[in-house]
Amino acid sequence: MQYLELGRTGWKVSAVSFGAWAIGSAWGAVDDTESLNALRRAVDLGVNFFDTADVYGDGHSERLLAQLKRERKEEIHIATKAGRRLDPHIASGYNRENLTAFVERSLKNLETDTIDLVQLHCPPTDVYYMPEVFGVLDELVQQGKLRHYGVSVERVEEALKAIEYPGMQSVQVIFNIFRQRPADLFFARAQQLKVGILARLPLSSGMLAGKMTRSSTFSSDDHRQFNRHGESFNRGETFSGVDYDLGLDVVEELRPLVPQGWTMAEFALRWILMFDAVTCTIPGAKRPAQVEDNCRAADLSAISAETMAKVRQIYEQRIKPQVHNYW
Repeated sequence: MQYLELGRTGWKVSAVSFGAWAIGSAWGAVDDTESLNALRRAVDLGVNFFDTADVYGDGHSERLLAQLKRERKEEIHIATKAGRRLDPHIASGYNRENLTAFVERSLKNLETDTIDLVQLHCPPTDVYYMPEVFGVLDELVQQGKLRHYGVSVERVEEALKAIEYPGMQSVQVIFNIFRQRPADLFFARAQQLKVGILARLPLSSGMLAGKMTRSSTFSSDDHRQFNRHGESFNRGETFSGVDYDLGLDVVEELRPLVPQGWTMAEFALRWILMFDAVTCTIPGAKRPAQVEDNCRAADLSAISAETMAKVRQIYEQRIKPQVHNYW
């Protein structure tokens, strides 16, 4: 496992970390015993950073991580998110009363006195133009409720605005072979300001693992079934906003670029880690075997410049028109 500095926190976090959305909700059936075994296996393999949210299974994912932390002596960092409990999910809801309540609830779920990192959970764009919101987060740090704070964003413009706030330590953004826009401008600016970047949805909802087909099916409680067109939340969160059939076609175009002995998933994760601005990628996993597959990517050799250029060319020709100017 490789370790990289996260923002200005002083933490060195695993280049391949663990995204806990899948063990909480919206990814089909899960089994807590298997989920915990996946978490334990991640720690065994050197993962020390876990990303969750208060709405993943209505706090269930947070509680599983609390159990993991009780069991293990290794130092691990847990990042959670706040804001999506708002109904309606509107900018005015990001006020002191609500944010404090969300943090208090996560403190209880995580069984801790101080949360390592709280991220605003893809708030409406207007929130980034409300400095009072970030003032509340500063106060929560001063009170000892939070060690640090960051944001999870939908759009590159939101990321660029967010890092204007001096307390911002991290930005979580969708970045993968199908969503390359963050690398164009945002990465350089984040590096200048020493803001950590968490690359989420690294396998594009599993599409870039290379195992899906036109006959693949998803259960009714899996967002890959119910959110293909943004019916429940931002459509960019499901298959990166790329049409399912197009995504399958492009995976086949990418397959010849995968070095011998690598899986498609390993290639997709290693591609992300080729970007120096990225602190870590946070693939999800529901089973120990998936964790093992993900973690192998951290120790693979660098991808050649020629192959990186070919990936970019495929993106430019096939994917960019569908996604680049939306997010």
